[in-house]
Amino acid sequence: MAFDIEMIKEVYARFPERISAARKAVGRPLTLTEKILYSHLTEGAASQAFERGKSYVDFQPDRVAMQDATAQMALLQFMQAGRDKVAVPSTVHCDHLIQAEVGAEKDLNKAKDKNKEVYDFLASVSNKYGIGFWKPGAGIIHQVVLENYAFPGGMMIGTDSHTPNAGGLGMIAIGVGGADACDVMAGLPWELKFPKLIGVKLTGKMSGWTSAKDVILKVAGILTVKGGTGAIVEYFGEGARSLSATGKGTICNMGAEIGATTSIFGYDEKSAAYLKGTGRADIADMADAIAEHLTGDEEVYANPEKYFDQLIEINLSELEPHVNGPFTPDLAWPISKFAAAVRENGWPAKLDVGLIGSCTNSSYEDISRAASLAQQAVDKRLNAKSEYTITPGSEQVRYTVERDGFLDTFGKMGGVVLANACGPCIGQWARHGAEKQEKNSIITSFNRNFAKRADGNPNTHAFVASPEIVTALAIAGDLTFNPLTDTLTNAEGHQVKLDEPKGLELPTKGFAVEDAGYQAPAEDGSSVQVLVSPTSDRLQLLDSFPAWEGTDLKGLKLLIKAKGKCTTDHISMAGPWLKYRGHLDNISNNMLIGAVNAFNDATNKVKNQLTGEYGEVPATQRQYKAAGIGSIVVGDENYGEGSSREHAAMEPRFLGVRAILVKSFARIHETNLKKQGMLALTFANPSDYDLIQEDDAIDIIGLTSFAPGKPLQIVLNHKDGSSHTIHANHTYNEGQIEWFKAGSALNLIKANA
Repeated sequence: MAFDIEMIKEVYARFPERISAARKAVGRPLTLTEKILYSHLTEGAASQAFERGKSYVDFQPDRVAMQDATAQMALLQFMQAGRDKVAVPSTVHCDHLIQAEVGAEKDLNKAKDKNKEVYDFLASVSNKYGIGFWKPGAGIIHQVVLENYAFPGGMMIGTDSHTPNAGGLGMIAIGVGGADACDVMAGLPWELKFPKLIGVKLTGKMSGWTSAKDVILKVAGILTVKGGTGAIVEYFGEGARSLSATGKGTICNMGAEIGATTSIFGYDEKSAAYLKGTGRADIADMADAIAEHLTGDEEVYANPEKYFDQLIEINLSELEPHVNGPFTPDLAWPISKFAAAVRENGWPAKLDVGLIGSCTNSSYEDISRAASLAQQAVDKRLNAKSEYTITPGSEQVRYTVERDGFLDTFGKMGGVVLANACGPCIGQWARHGAEKQEKNSIITSFNRNFAKRADGNPNTHAFVASPEIVTALAIAGDLTFNPLTDTLTNAEGHQVKLDEPKGLELPTKGFAVEDAGYQAPAEDGSSVQVLVSPTSDRLQLLDSFPAWEGTDLKGLKLLIKAKGKCTTDHISMAGPWLKYRGHLDNISNNMLIGAVNAFNDATNKVKNQLTGEYGEVPATQRQYKAAGIGSIVVGDENYGEGSSREHAAMEPRFLGVRAILVKSFARIHETNLKKQGMLALTFANPSDYDLIQEDDAIDIIGLTSFAPGKPLQIVLNHKDGSSHTIHANHTYNEGQIEWFKAGSALNLIKANA
């Protein structure tokens, strides 16, 4: 029996009627994406067609998922919403705060002790408000969701950018900030600009060394880190149907790296097999009954160029394994060209560490295929030249692969099994020697590889590949090794070649687990006390942000002009800062410390216009705040790409930054800024970025007549007495303008409550 089965029955019961209404409103056949979106309208049955990329639409998601680092702030906000219980099924997953250091058991025990007050808070607030709680060690949120909660045709939001992992089971699953989660848990509609649609037609069938990971590595190379912004990617074709459900999840998961709103595959035999294999045959039976509604219409896939805004076609039979990186997940190299790229670019060829697992690639299939290579290393007398770690995605997967002997196989190769948690993928890695900041290379089956993300070392060249390629290169210890063509020298001096990896999509003996790590909430939480100590440096109850004062903003100091890539990792780093995710004041001390200052090419070193001296970004901003002076941050393209963390929006808001002015935004970050009452603005002329000077005082004119589609004026008052007046665009609609005026979206919720 699946979780929330009655809710799923209700969703499926209304599907035929709502899809019929949508088809009538739109006047043509529907993609799968459109079927699910139109069947989740807050208004009910569709009465009009929405314009892709322009119409703001209210949706009613079926559920909410939160990981522990983001859940803290989301639930601190929800506590102010005036509700006794969440309005939709919701869960919290403790996966981000466990630091990888020596091995699973010791690392987990250390995390439970170190993070006790945070876990106690999350457990108590979940218990009080009817939220399912997955304890530390239970697994990574996206793998646990895929195993327990994802269902074809459903709609979910999650406070993590890799929430789209659930698209592998045909679910519209979208990463959001905590304020959006708060809205949905409070029973309010969730607003999204109706997305554009990118179709990816997969033909042929994979074999040999190629895996599902290589599909998204290839797509990332085609679309780049911003090519999917504002769009949902829908995969279809015979090739799509040949992929396992978890393989599809891998592709959807890493769709976050192209900026996509989410990605999705249709329901098919592989989906049904995974549902049945994870104890949800009842959902598979219900999905079979409405299968025609859980995939795009035949006419759409027969003539996809008519129905998608962009179309990509990939022949899986011809697809090579890929390695992407370093420093960005869209620098894509077919394995046949990777060795030459390593040599030509002077990247360290010696491979220090290979890491497999994470939310992206920790399924039974992934681990079994990697284990087949580890077994070959043992059998062929090959000693792994690199360090090698394995991160299971869930306790269910870990228990099962241990039962089936795979963990023992990895151990014989010298592998170290880490806790069922995010670990190195998000910077929770106490990597020994990283503090020396030496130039080195690592390769992972993770999803992101921004500078400093994994270990804090800006000189670590991180590459992304499938678990199979990671394992093979770890055995070789050399990035220029091509396992498809090259041989290795074994302990006896013989030349040996690795055979193609082999694995199983699902365990032949079924999944098994003793304690999955789930804690159900109280039936009546009215007497449950939420645990927050007033003296804690980890948790802090929130105060409301002040409302807009009703005037134009003048005399704003330029805090920083960020140069180049500025992700949410640059704006609000993870790693050691994760411990402060529930304490807004403390975590604000990491605000923008990773951003590169365009005036000196330094990080965390900006000019304080009050003193004329250079100092750290947060300290400088705190001086502006103490003096009652607002400020502005200027940025480059795709500002705020990466993780969904709303702290990257809340920290500037808390410290007194009034506006973010950039060439372009990543979707989630722009929404997070709006939710927190910030001004998220873009240069009408991107070249105006070059006019910003270090000592500028900046005015924002037009706020007293702030309206949708109406640009604002920005006056750049330079130190020499000259000035420039430029224009800034925005995407605020009427409701979002009210968030700004009220001081935040949460302020409006509280007022209505």
